[in-house]
Amino acid sequence: MGRLTVHALRTVIALVFTGALLVQALMAWTLVSGNDPEDGALPLTWLRVMTVLGIGTAQVALVCIWRLVTRVRRGTVFSHAAFRYVDVLIGAIVAAALVWFAVTALNAPGQRDDPGVTLVMGGIGVAILGVALIVVVLRTLLAQAVARDVEAARMRAELDEVI
Repeated sequence: MGRLTVHALRTVIALVFTGALLVQALMAWTLVSGNDPEDGALPLTWLRVMTVLGIGTAQVALVCIWRLVTRVRRGTVFSHAAFRYVDVLIGAIVAAALVWFAVTALNAPGQRDDPGVTLVMGGIGVAILGVALIVVVLRTLLAQAVARDVEAARMRAELDEVI
């Protein structure tokens, strides 16, 4: 991975993470500040809580991607330590899908006149789970690459003994 690509990806991750952090902080402030609608404050809703949780799952995923990009740049991605970040990334994506399904369930009663919205939202949740499955496949490819790397190191060691 080239230096320009790494810097561009890190810039995008940093911008998205910062924006998500600001939105999450504003949502959290709304949740903990006065929730009395008579004072002009927004009422506490489950949708706001789900938004904060959803943004949290995205932040966890961004941190894992950052760490994996760092490992790629250093040439250490083909190690067993990289699996920790991939596993957390998979968990964050699944958690995001579960949060999305919860939002869909909370939104469904208000969509009785137009149930298509609920179906589309459910489809989006399935698509998020599909992304998690793609990352599981990529994890399997990483496992095969690590196994091949270990085997190559073993064969080099044997060859060094022979020579």
